[in-house]
Amino acid sequence: MSKFEIFHNPACSKSRQTLALLRSLGIEPRQRLYLQDAPDEKTIRFLVKALNADVRSLLRSSEAAYQEAGLDDQNLSEQQLINALLENPKLLQRPIVISGNRAVIGRPPENVLALIDN
Repeated sequence: MSKFEIFHNPACSKSRQTLALLRSLGIEPRQRLYLQDAPDEKTIRFLVKALNADVRSLLRSSEAAYQEAGLDDQNLSEQQLINALLENPKLLQRPIVISGNRAVIGRPPENVLALIDN
């Protein structure tokens, strides 16, 4: 079983590129098609911690749903942002690659190299 997992959207070029990069390094990650297998709140909170980021950094601000939901409002709470991700997983940044308790957003795909043990 691989120690890597990728939150993957096959329709996304960066997601495909990141998966290809991992494979070129001999890594076959577990693929989580997050649009069909949406993360729950516990997983979103894990991602925030593993990325050493805030919930807002997990949001794709270029998505129409982001604007429609008014998620650019800086006064929204962490819980409100998590709820938005729970309601619409398309808002989740992609790809996200996890190894153990660390994660990176694969934009650019080379970001995943930080997870590779030297």
